[in-house]
Amino acid sequence: MGHHPFNPEHLGLTRREFLDRCGMGFGSLGMAALLGPDAVSAAPNSPVSPFAPKLAHFPVKAKRVIHLFMNGGPSHVDTFDPKPALEKHAGKMLPGENLKTERKTGAAFPSPFKFQKYGKSGIEVSEIFSNVAQHIDDIAVIRSMYADVPNHEPSLLLMNCGEARQIRPSFGSWINYGLGTLNQNLPGFIAMCPGYPIQESQNWQCGFLPGVYQGTYINTRETRLDKLIENIENKRLPLADQRRQLDLLKKINVRHAEQRGKEGQLDSRIESFELAYRMQMEASDAFDISKEPEHVRKLYGDGTQGRQILIARRLIERGVRFVQVWHGDGQPWDNHDDIAVNHRNLANQCDRAIAALLTDLKQRGLLDETLVIWGGEFGRTPTVEMPTPGSNAGKINGRDHNHHGFTMWLAGGGVRGGYVHGATDEFGFRAEEKRMHVHDLHATLLRLLGFDHEKLTFRSAGRDFRLTDVHGNVVKELIA
Repeated sequence: MGHHPFNPEHLGLTRREFLDRCGMGFGSLGMAALLGPDAVSAAPNSPVSPFAPKLAHFPVKAKRVIHLFMNGGPSHVDTFDPKPALEKHAGKMLPGENLKTERKTGAAFPSPFKFQKYGKSGIEVSEIFSNVAQHIDDIAVIRSMYADVPNHEPSLLLMNCGEARQIRPSFGSWINYGLGTLNQNLPGFIAMCPGYPIQESQNWQCGFLPGVYQGTYINTRETRLDKLIENIENKRLPLADQRRQLDLLKKINVRHAEQRGKEGQLDSRIESFELAYRMQMEASDAFDISKEPEHVRKLYGDGTQGRQILIARRLIERGVRFVQVWHGDGQPWDNHDDIAVNHRNLANQCDRAIAALLTDLKQRGLLDETLVIWGGEFGRTPTVEMPTPGSNAGKINGRDHNHHGFTMWLAGGGVRGGYVHGATDEFGFRAEEKRMHVHDLHATLLRLLGFDHEKLTFRSAGRDFRLTDVHGNVVKELIA
């Protein structure tokens, strides 16, 4: 009787590889069954899906994320960080020199909006977010954020990927890699935007992580399912025929991969085919808000923001791990002119829908397990921006970019509600008390999701990388 030819490479198999390969992988499948569905290994070459749910480093409440991204940089002094001292110095130069920003700024520019206290916590919120303010006792407002530079592109990448210049995996990709997804028929990481933000797909890139963890982009300008998700339906072949076609394609690809060793890009391509097939069964339901009761649709309101934020809730309810919701095309919150008009309009577009999301999540018992993040890539100056040819219309009623100090807020997912963390100076120019860098934010978010930010790593180019690189401290005051 013939024997399998000796292969010297088999002498170097690890225990995991041995279990993975023996009996065509039944060893690892048995181990996965023993460990349970939440502890499935995503070992290389594993027959188990890389999307399978995985355990974090320690048990926590937060199991999923909705990131509401106000791209362009909302003004903290007009939203969640009131500065009455600006009224006193209105039209006058601030004491001391203005901090350096991208463009020249002038005198103090008080907010055109009124602030008032809300909830038992008495946290002050601008009138333009009066609906969100009704939930302030569930919200932790971080008033001491700061970033590195006052430019959109590097600040977007820093906020999304933890690195302003080099190609690195996005936060959503890290979560998708670390936790897997709870629904194998939908992507684990979805980025929705009516159009594209600047830097486009770099904001949800997977970097050096396997391609299966890349964010899936959805253009929410579209309302029809076949426009929202291209090629979601194969009109020529029924599902059974598609399955046979994919099985044949997978056999050919696996044979191709075996001849070339581990090939991450090919594995990702195979998984993308499989996911596209499975999505036909569930995506049409998840993205169809007409299946929601009328009172729920009214709660979120009409318009793009109401629709995409409602879809976000439907997605996380169906097991999608990370949903990023961008406000709009380009950088809508980048108001160098007419901030009184533009910020009010922008807030009117999303205030009701964000408040509805928090209400809806709470009523469904999902808020405790869902981490909601609100903010942009930086804030705006408390001083008026001076006319600059090619940059603004010269109206002297807008604000420049400000990375020295800005505000973000968190809700749900084990966050300490009704809490204000840190402070900017009396004018709102620079974070002064309990300063919190973007790296500290990422470390804290990972902690809320059950990870030690120093241990969630991926080896690339000979070193172990992480979202926070060599930085970041967990801000424990933000955790309930």
